[in-house]
Amino acid sequence: MGLLAACERGPQSALHPAGRNADAILDLTLILVAGGGVIFLFVMALAGYAVIARPERFPGGRAWIIGGGLVFPIVTLTALQVYEFAVARQLSDTGGVEPLRIEVTGYMWWWEVRYPDQGEGGEVLRTANRLVIPAGRPVEVVVTAADVIHSFWVPSLGGKMDMIPGHENRLILVGERPGTYRGQCAEYCGAQHALMAFDVVVEPPDRFEAWLAAERRPAAEPDGPQQAAGRDAFLRAGCGSCHTVRGTPANGAAGPDLTHVGGRGALAAGTLPNTPEALAGWIAGSQHIKPENRMPSFPILGGDDLHAIAVWLESLK
Repeated sequence: MGLLAACERGPQSALHPAGRNADAILDLTLILVAGGGVIFLFVMALAGYAVIARPERFPGGRAWIIGGGLVFPIVTLTALQVYEFAVARQLSDTGGVEPLRIEVTGYMWWWEVRYPDQGEGGEVLRTANRLVIPAGRPVEVVVTAADVIHSFWVPSLGGKMDMIPGHENRLILVGERPGTYRGQCAEYCGAQHALMAFDVVVEPPDRFEAWLAAERRPAAEPDGPQQAAGRDAFLRAGCGSCHTVRGTPANGAAGPDLTHVGGRGALAAGTLPNTPEALAGWIAGSQHIKPENRMPSFPILGGDDLHAIAVWLESLK
């Protein structure tokens, strides 16, 4: 069943593309499978005929060897290879449109996503485990890894791309149908490889610009005493040494930026739903939920502080 996970209908489906690159890859796959099937049936038919037919019915044995063993595979495989090269060029073509650049770094086991300022300001917006892209516009995703080799894959929007420490690779995504599509690390990278997912949200261009403007704003001020208590407990527990929450003293860079964590669809790279209860459980027992990840558990936090932190983080949208 695991081998068919990318073929099922849903947000992570290679058979239901939502972008032109994924559509081209699907066409290539079907042509290669169909071509391989036809060749297989032809060879099996010849083999069956050779078994039941008398030798004199096979005149010109050398012609069969040269034609079937050399000419036919060379011509067929060359044609398929040329077609594959044409598809590969298409996958990197932006159609003359300036692509939106997004940088993604794979960690064990989460994704850092950066939106460099497209102007001259040099400001970089950091988020985690979710890419938001405008519908219809090519997006250049620049991928690398911070620790071991990972692989970036969104089956509904494009192909796979390896993420190698110290090296940048690039792929083009074009989301043509608004929606949320699931991505997954496609290279075994350790114990929690299966719990290293992310979302790609395709938005109409105007909604994308509104989202980008909202993400660039600092975290909202606490609304009420419980949220204020949660912010203070978050800072007091030292969470700001690993996490950034813009607009507060928290400026750590070792873990995901939490400035707008409440607006994300899931926690811990797709492991948990984004609810206050799940947030509290993750803070208290992250090593139980996702063993060997880089975030320590905080069982020493009292129940009131834990709940207040979760409520505050959930409000950061």
